Amino acid sequence: MSTTLPIAGSAFAPELQFSVNDGGVLEHAVVPTLRFGVQIGTVGAAAQVRSVALNVEVRIAATRRSYVEAEREKLVDLFGQPEEWGRNLKTLHWTNITVQVPSFTGTTEIELPITCTYDLEVSASRYFDALEDGEVPLEFLFSGTVFYSGADGRLQVGRIGWDKDAEYRLPVSAWREMIDRYFPDSAWIRLRRVEFDRLVAYKARHTLLSWEQVVERLLADE
Repeated sequence: MSTTLPIAGSAFAPELQFSVNDGGVLEHAVVPTLRFGVQIGTVGAAAQVRSVALNVEVRIAATRRSYVEAEREKLVDLFGQPEEWGRNLKTLHWTNITVQVPSFTGTTEIELPITCTYDLEVSASRYFDALEDGEVPLEFLFSGTVFYSGADGRLQVGRIGWDKDAEYRLPVSAWREMIDRYFPDSAWIRLRRVEFDRLVAYKARHTLLSWEQVVERLLADE
């Protein structure tokens, strides 16, 4: 239930409800970005909202799907061995977003963009990359500030509690489409500068032309 700042002679802030209706790759973005269509509506009779300063936390509800053997093997870094998942498999924080929702009456729909990284040291990216098919169960938790008109027409302020949430299941294919668009047939790892400098020296010392040749030679020496 939304809570409000009590103001004498004013109505309570409109109670808002949220749903995520669709999601996919944001077209023509400079960096890898997913987009989600979020519908916002006032509960009961249509009420006028001047604006909303909306905060959104997005989580990956990893416990709400099953995993094939190949996925479990790739997720060992996050959740440990499969036999330990009973205590280690858990919801992952993905990101926090703040957006400004313009004036509306009754209902409106906004686009929520989430910039993504292919840095596999980031837990969310590692999780997405490990999945072969199916859907990613997501949780959206909403909070923030509602600006609305009181009975006397003056601007009033109310709060949205963290009890407002919505769920959405993103196809894994959407993530793969986005990554393949920006990083075709590629993967990224992050190294400390000292290890990278050693690799650069190794590459020069053996007159190797590409990083793929460096990796192939090192793996061959195992």
